[in-house]
Amino acid sequence: MKKIYLMLLPFLAAACSSQGGQQTAVQIDAPVNVMTFNVRYDNPNDSLNNWNYRKDRVANAIRFYDADIVGTQEVLHNQMEDLRQRLPGYESIGVGREDGKEVGEYSALWYRKDRFTEKESGWFWLSETPEVVGSKGWDGACERIATWAKLQDRLTGKELFVMNTHLDHVGVAARREGVKLLLDKIQELGGSHPVILTGDFNAEPESNVIRQVTDTTNPEHLTDARTVADLVYGPNWTFHDFGSIPYGHRERIDYIFVKNGLEVLKYGILAETEGDAYLSDHAPVLVSVK
Repeated sequence: MKKIYLMLLPFLAAACSSQGGQQTAVQIDAPVNVMTFNVRYDNPNDSLNNWNYRKDRVANAIRFYDADIVGTQEVLHNQMEDLRQRLPGYESIGVGREDGKEVGEYSALWYRKDRFTEKESGWFWLSETPEVVGSKGWDGACERIATWAKLQDRLTGKELFVMNTHLDHVGVAARREGVKLLLDKIQELGGSHPVILTGDFNAEPESNVIRQVTDTTNPEHLTDARTVADLVYGPNWTFHDFGSIPYGHRERIDYIFVKNGLEVLKYGILAETEGDAYLSDHAPVLVSVK
């Protein structure tokens, strides 16, 4: 019996090794879930849609959908603090767009600390002087900011370049020049890394703004994740103004763009409610990439 046991040991070791290899392969192949989410700034005039009533729903949605990376827009400092308390497994990157510290809206990035290591990060303003704190660009109505990070996947050791922003809602030149600056900065900072760009672009897919982002004649172009996803779920709109806009007039103005070899497995617009209660005046967008 002892001899038989000794003879079996190599086979058992091989079997265990094979199973371990399969588990590692599954982990290495694990997709990355990316969300873009305009959470709506904390506006006292929003009545029952005010942030105080929504903050738990917003945090729970991020956690429920297992978002590994989240680009958020319109986040004021008190909202950042609320989300940090409710998302202890996430690290945040970003500053207020007015003073480069805590004043004004953040276009903050969030990432799961158990999945990624932050290698580099930063931010710049969408203006003629992107390094000048609080600078307003071109014909823009507001200061606009972009936040970026190089994140190393703990499972694969590979790095992703992620950027998040919110384009101006008024300035035509501000959106056009803002896109050009974003693409230039992605090329400069991201290089050959797989790239993810999230944000509220205040423009529909057929607009000149989005065509500028996805123009294949420009070597710096990106791809709208929805157009290349293996599976698409949900409506074709993201902005609903807490349900007040009729369905036929709602617009898709929130995007996730990809570049440099990322495969988009799933794309969804999460237009759900809890009864009459909304997550935000925008529906978040979620993609799964590999």
